[in-house]
Amino acid sequence: MSESQYETWEAYGPGAAPPGGPGPGGPRDGRTVAYGTPAYTPYAGIPYAEAPYADTPYADTLYRPRHGRNTRPEIPAPAPAPIPAPAPVLPRQAGDGPEAMSGRSARRRRARHPERPESAVRRLLPQALVVAFLAGGTTAFVAEDKAVELSVDGRPRTLHTFADDVRELLAEEGVRVGAHDMVAPAPGAALTSGDEVAVRYGRPVRLTLDGRRQEVWTTAHTVAGALEQLGVRAEGARLSASRSQRIGRAGLALDVRTERAVTVMADGRARTVRTNAATVREAVAEAGITLRGEDTLSVPADSFPRDGQTVTVLRVSGRREVYDEPVPYAVERTADPTLLRGIEVVARPGRPGVRRTVSYVRIVNGVRQRPRPVGTEVVQAPLSQVVRVGTKPRPASVHGADDLDWHALALCESGGRPDAVDPSGTYGGLYQFDTRTWHSLGGTGRPQDASAQEQTYRAKKLYVRRGASPWPHCGARLRG
Repeated sequence: MSESQYETWEAYGPGAAPPGGPGPGGPRDGRTVAYGTPAYTPYAGIPYAEAPYADTPYADTLYRPRHGRNTRPEIPAPAPAPIPAPAPVLPRQAGDGPEAMSGRSARRRRARHPERPESAVRRLLPQALVVAFLAGGTTAFVAEDKAVELSVDGRPRTLHTFADDVRELLAEEGVRVGAHDMVAPAPGAALTSGDEVAVRYGRPVRLTLDGRRQEVWTTAHTVAGALEQLGVRAEGARLSASRSQRIGRAGLALDVRTERAVTVMADGRARTVRTNAATVREAVAEAGITLRGEDTLSVPADSFPRDGQTVTVLRVSGRREVYDEPVPYAVERTADPTLLRGIEVVARPGRPGVRRTVSYVRIVNGVRQRPRPVGTEVVQAPLSQVVRVGTKPRPASVHGADDLDWHALALCESGGRPDAVDPSGTYGGLYQFDTRTWHSLGGTGRPQDASAQEQTYRAKKLYVRRGASPWPHCGARLRG
């Protein structure tokens, strides 16, 4: 079976009989072509002049099946023409055999049945449409094709594309771009033949610029290009990588220290240096200043020096100082029933202790600073004082002094105030006792702190001992 839609038959012309008919090839009359084999039944009984290819170069050619492909040239298939109903077969008459068929009878038949103009147009129209379609498609194909140059990360190549814009072109070529990548023209820009499209991939740079760390992105391929793109002043700067070093897609870490002016104040002089130092200590050393002992700086030595910064060198010296201070002793009081109430006797005097403190004194640029304690210890413990306190009831009066006017004496000495104290601080109470006299009379503490009753009792005892002499100006009031 042939692979072609049309099977191949061997040609025969007028007067040649097809296979299987009378004579050499089979029966044939002047009007109808009929085949006796079932393999070619579609045109049985159709007038030869109205067959689909009657007026083509193959009008007088019929084909017999052969093995192999159809060798007829490929032509566009026209739309199938309506197949007319087969004409009734008339009884055979004398002289109607194939041998009677001649060219003259065929011409007479075509004369009797002239071809209609619309049939010719109908046959030619599909062929014309096919030709027009092919011509128009070729023109559109050529018009849509664009020759553009695509450069991806510095690698250019020329290609042909049907993409309408840059985004479609990148998608066709499998070029993926991210937020940090650069595309020129923009992805939405329309494409025309001859355009140039550039894609530059972004690269992360972990930049430490003058001590400040940050992560930036660049589309430059080298360190020098990245510095220019990022606006970093590279003149006089110290870089951790060569300016010509290439930056891969993975990026790199870059430390940049620009040149800065730093002023160092030391020993009464100012020195200004231009430096790429990473720390203030390095900048001070570049200024020719040596730090000795406890010398320090006005800013942290490990901090990053800023442009225009002033650093002061502090010359520090120090010494240890030791000084002692007293530690107060405690007082222990014990009750003594043999002593009158209000009388206290010191059984054992107290002794203060000694506390030793060690301090460190700094002298900064010749100025003494406040001492800073570095240690303390008690070198002598205090000794507590023991006091016997009387609990024996006191007598209500003093014989020989109860009838005197003690109220008048108190008004004269202190204005009647038990807590009165003279301007010198030596005498106190209603009767202006001094402390020594008060203690000799059995009093404790200060007289102005005792009650008015106790002060009057002690004054009576003093009168019994010494008369009115302790009160030379007011003693006469006792007698009224």
